[in-house]
Amino acid sequence: MGIVARQSIFNLISIGFGILLGALSTLYLYPAYLGEAFQGTVIALLAYSNLIQPFISSGLQHAVIKFYSQCESQAERDRLLWFSVCVPALLIVVVLLPMFLRYQGVFLDYLTRTNAALGRYAYMIVFIAVATAYFEVFYNWLRVQLQSVFGNFLKEFYPRLLMVILLVCYALGFLNTDQFIFWIIIGYYLRLLIVMAYSFWTYTPRFQFGVPKAWKAIVRYSLTIFLSGTAASFILDIDKSMLSNLIAVENVAYYAVALFIAAVVEMPGRAMTQIISPLVAKALHSGAYDYLNKLLQESAINMLIISGFVFLIINSNLTSFYQMVNLAGYEAGIGVVVVVSVGKLFTMSMGCLNHILTNSKHYIYVFWFTVGAAVLAVLLNMYCIQRYGLMGAAYATLAVTVLHNSAKLIVVARLFRLQPYNLKSLYTLLLLFGVYGVVYFVPSPAAPFLSILLHSFLISVLFGIGVLYFKLSDAIEKMYRQLLKRLF
Repeated sequence: MGIVARQSIFNLISIGFGILLGALSTLYLYPAYLGEAFQGTVIALLAYSNLIQPFISSGLQHAVIKFYSQCESQAERDRLLWFSVCVPALLIVVVLLPMFLRYQGVFLDYLTRTNAALGRYAYMIVFIAVATAYFEVFYNWLRVQLQSVFGNFLKEFYPRLLMVILLVCYALGFLNTDQFIFWIIIGYYLRLLIVMAYSFWTYTPRFQFGVPKAWKAIVRYSLTIFLSGTAASFILDIDKSMLSNLIAVENVAYYAVALFIAAVVEMPGRAMTQIISPLVAKALHSGAYDYLNKLLQESAINMLIISGFVFLIINSNLTSFYQMVNLAGYEAGIGVVVVVSVGKLFTMSMGCLNHILTNSKHYIYVFWFTVGAAVLAVLLNMYCIQRYGLMGAAYATLAVTVLHNSAKLIVVARLFRLQPYNLKSLYTLLLLFGVYGVVYFVPSPAAPFLSILLHSFLISVLFGIGVLYFKLSDAIEKMYRQLLKRLF
């Protein structure tokens, strides 16, 4: 089993368990003990933190991946690693803190316009942003050493475990709301210390005075990716932020639950791209375009199959799932799940295409496309949320996702003569529609849990047989044969 498949499986396990913990906190612990209003407040605070985080890391975590394989000596690689740590610290001291102190009144007025709690806990936004930015830097130190598993565990599983522990402590009366927020911050900084220790244990770069030789290219790339990352953060979080300001804050909780469910479709892609991005950067630098095409084609079909399976499981059981959870008001997000998950599936079907564009010399396209998508996201959310409410945010998200990804597809096809789709992609889509159509007309038991079990079993059997019979994925077929050998 290759390094991509092996680490992808471990990463998938971390993400899977993380999603289970996230479901426990999002669907039960938050509504039952803290309430939907405070749940919406915490989610909005984290969303604002994600908007600020790119200003701190400034794209340097991505520069580590792109330029590490291009460095001609170990000393140069060490300089690059230390450069990625020192520059954000300088930005925090020279830019972030002075701006926050000077404009905190304006910032607080905006936050408290519809929710006073956002202003009360505004300090959380800055503290979490700093911790997250540095976590990403050190996590990418691990990725360039082709060690993604533990970092992915800290990225995907740890924050959800932290939330579950804190929510249980709150439910038992050990914490009040102020202490709850405080320990979220402490937990994020503990995660940062853990990833730093593991990074230095995996590889300790010797401190090199001076900047890397290619510092101008690194700075230019970092600034471009920083601006792209800022725009991408807006695309990811502007809907939740605008919901909290345009309509009642409770809708943020409903929307966040729906997004959480839809985001499960991305789980296989998140697992695979943690290890595949450094390989793409290395292939681009060495000019190994045959290997790059193989990475793109294989990642695309495997992501489409696995994410498509998850898509079927989710959207065939939505009504039963919300009935089983039985949270008043949250069923308003059913349509959001369907609409947003379609966009997620489209994104996953592209495989590692985004990493090809980001790590190539044509990365400037990522900037223009992402900025354009961010502007479109703001305009569409302003219009659609006011017109369609909760579903408006979902429509805006789908439209931005489709247009943004389509632009990337066209550019990669023209510049690299590469594209992720083939006949197997078409057959997989037909199989998805066919299985969904069959399961849709199967009578459901009255009990929601039994209905979910029945539909999930039928989807697993029908889709699994289809994938193996039509030989849609060599990697999945190989893993299936290896499993049979171990069992029999």
